[in-house]
Amino acid sequence: MASFAKLYLVLYNSLQAAGWAVALFRILSDFAATKSVSGAYSSAGDLICLLQTVSFLEVIHGALGLVPSGVLLPLMQWGGRTHFVLAIVKRHDELHEFPAVFITFVAWSLSELIRYPHYAMQCLGASPAWFTYVRYTAFIILYPIGGVVGEMWLMYQALPFIKEKNLYSGFFSGVPFDYYQFISALLLVYPFLLLKLYLHMFKQRGSKLRKPHEKKRS
Repeated sequence: MASFAKLYLVLYNSLQAAGWAVALFRILSDFAATKSVSGAYSSAGDLICLLQTVSFLEVIHGALGLVPSGVLLPLMQWGGRTHFVLAIVKRHDELHEFPAVFITFVAWSLSELIRYPHYAMQCLGASPAWFTYVRYTAFIILYPIGGVVGEMWLMYQALPFIKEKNLYSGFFSGVPFDYYQFISALLLVYPFLLLKLYLHMFKQRGSKLRKPHEKKRS
């Protein structure tokens, strides 16, 4: 059973890595051909929506104890990203050519092209020390770029379109606020949610990069 779980995790992480590699290749190829950042969604948006949706499996992995990540933090990250890409970006054609989409997709793709291969190699017990260092260092730059310069900026830019279309009015009909007000409030708390995840990753970094003799002593 343990060997089957390991094989499954290697396969899952490898497929996700391949998918994000294709997404990044499409985005950068479009940029190289057009010298514009406006084609990020048209070149890779549907693929990224699929990859992000499927990543809900990582919440299940934590719930089943296949990985030690638990449920809450993976659910927070999955929920934030999936809401952003499906409920906001995908629903607004007007946003597809905005620079924030390009910034977000490139930051996400680079992050996942490090994270997923590292997880796959960990399952095989073959992750080199230098790659572990990259895994727990690259996020220092990529995470705030994707979360703040990408996601938050685009959600702010989406507000006029959300208000104009009265988006999801049926869903919010039974509550005293609408989707526009929900996103406005979300933008106020988003920095704190990002900070919680960011600090957690720094905590992981300290643990994973601690020298072996320090781990034994602790």
